[in-house]
Amino acid sequence: MNKTNPSVHLRAIEPEDLDLLYRIENDVKLWNVGITNVPYSRYTLHDYVANATYDIYTDRQVRMMVENDQHEVVGIVDLVSFDPANRRAEVGLIILDAFRKQGYGSSVLEALANYALTVVHLHQLYAYVDVTNEASLRLFQKMSYETAATIKEWLYDGKKYRDVVLMQERVLSGALVQ
Repeated sequence: MNKTNPSVHLRAIEPEDLDLLYRIENDVKLWNVGITNVPYSRYTLHDYVANATYDIYTDRQVRMMVENDQHEVVGIVDLVSFDPANRRAEVGLIILDAFRKQGYGSSVLEALANYALTVVHLHQLYAYVDVTNEASLRLFQKMSYETAATIKEWLYDGKKYRDVVLMQERVLSGALVQ
């Protein structure tokens, strides 16, 4: 890891994370950067936390909280659309506002790549990034994700359609495990 970036730890979601999860899932500003655009109730999120197996092979996804060395939650990272036959999964990442522009995004993607390689044995990670989300585009490019395609009118923000860039990383191509 780049020594200027903070270290992070990935962990399972705990019941104590429910309030933060509720705030994130219901933040309408985040709806335009992903495929979710409906509010989630506390009950639905509580049920998810209580019933998720945290086994990517069973759930076909895994969501983890991201903590810094001070045990503060700095974000959430997901592996979704898990495809075990082709050994790939889609990445979702949210860094909380208070921790943005401090190197956490790079640290999280590096930790996630190590997890994907050493625990889940994935070959490839990918992300759909809105073409107007310059910070995310720069982050994924910095972390060796390459543009695979531009998908026209992929996201709808309620007013207009926006293009996304499909970015992918061959997990096995980098020297990820140190």
